[in-house]
Amino acid sequence: QVQLVESGGGLVQPGGSLRLSCTASGSIFSIYTMGWYRQGLGKQRELVATITRGGIINYADSVKGRFTISRDNAKNTVYLQMNSLKAEDTAVYYCNADVLLPERTFLLSTWGQGTQVTVSS
Repeated sequence: QVQLVESGGGLVQPGGSLRLSCTASGSIFSIYTMGWYRQGLGKQRELVATITRGGIINYADSVKGRFTISRDNAKNTVYLQMNSLKAEDTAVYYCNADVLLPERTFLLSTWGQGTQVTVSS
């Protein structure tokens, strides 16, 4: 079984910063792509940022220049540094990982439980 545990969410004022962390554990051989998605109230889930094991990064246009994604492959952990936060960033943020299982036959897409980020004055 593979689990993703997220932390770092909370309440911040506009212009503030938060750093989210997500660590994968369980029966893991390696992880290819890790990323962050978010879902605002009454909205669909959308991609925020992804990063491959080799360091290839993709950001949503709405967060470019403000958010930074990074990962520590040895710790199976992905981070999201969020700066210059806006009210529009308020959402539940979900961690995702494409996990290669020990038998190395296929990739398993795994989701975390989500962590709330609220940006309000």
